[in-house]
Amino acid sequence: MKTIEIRPLTREAFAPFGQVIEQDGAPNFPINAGKCTRFHDLAHIETTGEKARPMISLLRGEPYPLPLELKMVERHPLGSQAFIPLGESPFLVVVAEETENGPAEPVAFRTAPGQGVNIGRNVWHGILTPLETVSDFAVVDRGGEGVNLEEHFYDESFLIR
Repeated sequence: MKTIEIRPLTREAFAPFGQVIEQDGAPNFPINAGKCTRFHDLAHIETTGEKARPMISLLRGEPYPLPLELKMVERHPLGSQAFIPLGESPFLVVVAEETENGPAEPVAFRTAPGQGVNIGRNVWHGILTPLETVSDFAVVDRGGEGVNLEEHFYDESFLIR
């Protein structure tokens, strides 16, 4: 079993897979008579296919202990998927580039407080993986007709730590 070391999540490191959603360094401007700051246009929401539409859901996930054995990744060919934590607990983001033979070796990121991600359309990724505590998330992804899930099981598992 190959070991994958968890990296800190940064905009630059995550750029091949989507966008990091966070206030730090984000374009912003005052609104509501200066009583509020809008951190603007933080992710590119993608929807395609029959009757495609963006939708917002809430998820509550139980924490996973580390190290974690990873056997499977998935992707959504018809839309992006954004995960925005509603608390301060970190979560694990696993992504993999596409190769001629399917997903490459995964890359793992640990979020800092206040960070979310938007995983691009058709990007291989792991499942929602909260760390430390039960965590709530707002999810923005694609609704509509058509099959929007593909799973890939690796021949050999990876140990993420």
